[in-house]
Amino acid sequence: MAEFDMVVIGSGPAGQKAAIAAAKLGKRVVVVEKTEMVGGTCISQGTIPSKTLREAVLYLAGIRQREIYGASYRVKDKITMADLMLRTGLVIRNEIEVVRNQLNRNDVEMVSGAASFIDQHRIMVTCNDSMRMLEADKIVICVGTYPAQPPGIEFNATTILNSDDLLKIKVLPKNLTIVGAGIIGTEYATMFQVLGVRVTLIDGRQRPLEFLDHEIEDGLMYHMRDEGIVMRFGERVSNIEATPEGRVKLHTESGKEMGADFVMFAAGRQGNTDGLNLAAAGLQADDRGRLPVNENYQTAVENIYAAGDVIGFPMLAATSMEQGRKAASHAFGAPVCHMTETLPFGVYTVPEISYVGPTEQKLTEQKIPFETGLARYRELARGQIIGDVRGMLKIIIHRESHKVLAVHIMGEGATELVHIGQAVMALGGTAEYFRDAVFNYPTLAEAYKVAALNGLNKLLS
Repeated sequence: MAEFDMVVIGSGPAGQKAAIAAAKLGKRVVVVEKTEMVGGTCISQGTIPSKTLREAVLYLAGIRQREIYGASYRVKDKITMADLMLRTGLVIRNEIEVVRNQLNRNDVEMVSGAASFIDQHRIMVTCNDSMRMLEADKIVICVGTYPAQPPGIEFNATTILNSDDLLKIKVLPKNLTIVGAGIIGTEYATMFQVLGVRVTLIDGRQRPLEFLDHEIEDGLMYHMRDEGIVMRFGERVSNIEATPEGRVKLHTESGKEMGADFVMFAAGRQGNTDGLNLAAAGLQADDRGRLPVNENYQTAVENIYAAGDVIGFPMLAATSMEQGRKAASHAFGAPVCHMTETLPFGVYTVPEISYVGPTEQKLTEQKIPFETGLARYRELARGQIIGDVRGMLKIIIHRESHKVLAVHIMGEGATELVHIGQAVMALGGTAEYFRDAVFNYPTLAEAYKVAALNGLNKLLS
């Protein structure tokens, strides 16, 4: 008989929820975590610290009050990295305790160390000089990802950084160059710009955020340029070097030369599977270290599952949690409800962006007839009260059925507001629901009513 019913490798969002789901089914579960902290990258270096840093930036820089009190308004004149990380450290410690307590309450055993496969049922865990073998009927791989580092770049963790390194710098730079204008790159670009850092954003693509609705993407890019972020799209870095003065010199293929205090590469993420000895279990990762899975999160080996960022898109903490739960449920024959396709996405730039459903360009490609309804925060009393007059909410309505096909938002509270649209879409609701609903006044949620009226008026004209 195996020592455990399930071994979970990794204690991030997917691993934590997989372990608890299995434990609630009465199974003997152990979680292996190679770092000193539970919670995985999400808590230690990813979602939690970066989003907490964002809140600290917005508060200390007074960005939410500038529209009312003027561009020079700040809570604190000289903001340091120590100021920013104070709040981040507190939140991380609290989240670690929450995760640890949840695992303890569900009688999930924790083992510290690096895991590697012996075969499809046995794992060797190495911690310093000690080793322990774990055997289980089912194994779930939830090891997450780490920042990909382009070949030929000599990262030094001091001036040439990846996205994890950026959270560890001690001094706020005067200028920062970010290579890669995807989600991580644009999030950090807007955060540091708010602090008064001169930011340059470089990307080889002309539309780095192509997945966003183009009207929303264009709005964000306009805002970023208006705030002084220099964007060099269609440019590729050819060479980068640390200078004797402690700065960085960067060259592009087009012949441009730029200097910066720090250069951060946001070049995507790599599955953290290198040390797992996957071959011993009959598994093989792709060139980005990711594991392919089926609809039940099973890998090519029937008793081994994978969930979270290590399986690739959408690589969101929220979806990782659900993947972990569903993997554990399927492993032990419990009912599994597959995730809806109406998943919300959030981009924590300044201003933040969130959406659920397809973009205008995708619907046009699919030849689905639609109309749009738009509400701008400046039209809302709440927008004026909170000082966000640049925000916008767009709903996309089917021309014939009037069903809400998508919601796209840019502005304060976007990642919260989107769930109203998500719920209505999941229940097959129409624009008339928003037209007829009563919303608290003054709120940002009123934007749904304004957008619905705007869209329905277009359909009647």
